[in-house]
Amino acid sequence: MKILVTGAAGFIGSHVMKALAIKGHTVVGIDNINDYYDVRLKYARLEQCGIDAQEANWESNIVSSTTLPDCKFIRMDIDDREKMNRLFQRYGFDKVVNLAAQAGVRYSISNPYSYMRSNLDGFLNILECCRHYEVKHLIFASSSSVYGMNTKVPFSEDDKTDTPVSLYAASKKSDELMAHCYSKLYGLQSTGLRYFTVYGPWGRPDMAPMLFAKAILSDEPVKVFNHGNMLRDFTYIDDIVEGTLRIILSDHVDTHTEVPYRIFNIGCSQPVKLTDFIAEMEQCLGKEARKEFLDMQPGDVYQTFADVSKLVEATGYSPKTRLHEGIVHFAEWYQGVYMPLMAQPEEPSVMI
Repeated sequence: MKILVTGAAGFIGSHVMKALAIKGHTVVGIDNINDYYDVRLKYARLEQCGIDAQEANWESNIVSSTTLPDCKFIRMDIDDREKMNRLFQRYGFDKVVNLAAQAGVRYSISNPYSYMRSNLDGFLNILECCRHYEVKHLIFASSSSVYGMNTKVPFSEDDKTDTPVSLYAASKKSDELMAHCYSKLYGLQSTGLRYFTVYGPWGRPDMAPMLFAKAILSDEPVKVFNHGNMLRDFTYIDDIVEGTLRIILSDHVDTHTEVPYRIFNIGCSQPVKLTDFIAEMEQCLGKEARKEFLDMQPGDVYQTFADVSKLVEATGYSPKTRLHEGIVHFAEWYQGVYMPLMAQPEEPSVMI
């Protein structure tokens, strides 16, 4: 199959692109490589897929992987309507995996406009291209944040999701509604994946595991919000990728509904108390954290807990990585790969 992966320099996107290419599919990855966080990490992820960082730095340059057959990368923005149309016209994708988005719950509080450009305008371009170029299936990233102020656990796909507590969550819910509209109007098969607190090697620096590791190893205070009284359904990246690929490579369509549209939770279904997660980090890093207990931050929720029974029924999904094992892998990567990477000189400025 010919598959487009957007957000290919991102945490989940780079893993998904590599996994699809290893399975022998023709994969084109795109990413605008913005500076929301250090771009050295983004280029390093691409290099794990055999994409040369210097070549990838040029906008619109088509870079072939040196290690993965039929895998290419193009630096471009899903918000660019003209380039997106040319891309779809050239490659004739069978399936599209949209993992591009402006991420971060707290960042959306102080930078609201950046979310509209990528998460709404860019997603509309994806939908329009899928419609006009007869894409068979659109798979897109949603988020557990859409559950907002829900207090019933575990979170089910049938729960109401009309009480978001951040603009990021609202933008993700908007994506779900837009996709449903295109599925109803044009028969576009679309599947939204509500990811739950993904962690592991090559993660984002603004996410809790990276922040905790940095603080612990630098002997800085670890900020523990809501005084540690929070639960998160931490899900290891390998389980996230495995579940995502099961959806991408499946031809299953729900015949019980007239609209070819589905939503699935992807999580571990084993919520962990924040203080217990930090304790595991301390053990794996071999150093005790200096904890700074703080009140709940705007945009945060008390707990996340995924009901994954629908995904299990549809695909046989079964998360296998236990928390301790996942943190061991993360800690080894953080100290052995990420810290040396951040000690290197920054990448050259963007070349046009």
